[in-house]
Amino acid sequence: MAFDANDATAPLVEGRRGGGGGRLISRRNSVNVFRNDFIARLSDKVRPGVDIESSSTLDISKTSSLTQGEKEYYERQFATLKSFEEVDYVESADFIDDDEDYEEQAQQERAMAFSNYANILLLAFKIYATIKSGSLAIAASTLDSLLDLLAGGILWFTHLSMKNINIYKYPIGKLRVQPVGIIIFAAIMATLGFQVLIQAIQELVQNTHPDKMSSGQLVWLYTIMLSATAIKLVLWLYCRSSGNDIVRAYAKDHYFDVVTNVVGLVAAVLGDMFYWWLDPVGAILLAIYTITNWSGTVLENAVSLVGQSAPPELLQKLTYLVIRHPNIKRIDTVRAYTFGVLYFVEVDIELPEDMPLKEAHTIGENLQIKLEKLPEVERAFVHLDYECDHKPEHSVLSKLPNSEL
Repeated sequence: MAFDANDATAPLVEGRRGGGGGRLISRRNSVNVFRNDFIARLSDKVRPGVDIESSSTLDISKTSSLTQGEKEYYERQFATLKSFEEVDYVESADFIDDDEDYEEQAQQERAMAFSNYANILLLAFKIYATIKSGSLAIAASTLDSLLDLLAGGILWFTHLSMKNINIYKYPIGKLRVQPVGIIIFAAIMATLGFQVLIQAIQELVQNTHPDKMSSGQLVWLYTIMLSATAIKLVLWLYCRSSGNDIVRAYAKDHYFDVVTNVVGLVAAVLGDMFYWWLDPVGAILLAIYTITNWSGTVLENAVSLVGQSAPPELLQKLTYLVIRHPNIKRIDTVRAYTFGVLYFVEVDIELPEDMPLKEAHTIGENLQIKLEKLPEVERAFVHLDYECDHKPEHSVLSKLPNSEL
């Protein structure tokens, strides 16, 4: 579909395969030109939401009479403009702040260390609460803390493994260890939920009435469970802002613990005060929540390892960067796909046929360096060509490799 400069619903940058229809690269393709053209074509019901000082910011609450689909569209377009500004900033940055990287890494390691120490302490407290109360819901929360400790060890080992790289054995690094570690972590948590589910159903079927808790047992139960909830809430707030996926996995686990602690405590107390079956029912709810929550995490990280295409917003951001690179005649292909935590990027560009090899190599290498500066990109591959009318260079493997020697 051709790009229509008068259509406010058209994408800001439209990727296409080259050939006779490929348009020549113009230096007019800057974020200022895109932004000014786009804002000039906005309808009156959208203009009140545009920030005067920063034209790439939209306050959707100040717009009027927009459908939900229109709101989502304009939010995506303004987010795209912001991503173009990030590209311009990356291009202009000639250095990497190593001190900032070291500080961020130190903060991530502190978050993981605090989480592991807290898991050890809370496990001891919860074991005591389980013995004192005899509640199945509290036992489910205690078992969750035990697996937290195990899973935390897995994530910590994953983090250390990523730091120790043998370039001869792992020539492109070990970033893929991160999603693998998270998958193992999530699979253990989902298995926990299934085990608790079976135990709770068995207790309901057997119709066994546990003894009432004494006032002393209730005091211990409230003290331990509320303290554990408060500690986990603080750790969740501390870890959730991290850019590291492993630390965010810790944050997700802390949030999950807040939920399980509250539900477990309420189910145990109500089961003791009113109806005994409320305790196993609370455990069943926790088990279903555990299975659903962590199964989704397994699926999310598994998809990141199989080469799923990047979202259109990232492809537009990459295309904008390539368009802005000097001396490119046409763009043939811009492709990005998951290969673990970050993306692999493939770019095919057309250069003049009579350009010297040295100059062409410099253009391609500088483009590769720019692409790999983006925070979403792990590795970029730039292919240089003199025309765009050929078939794709690579075919998609449609069969399993032959395992016979």
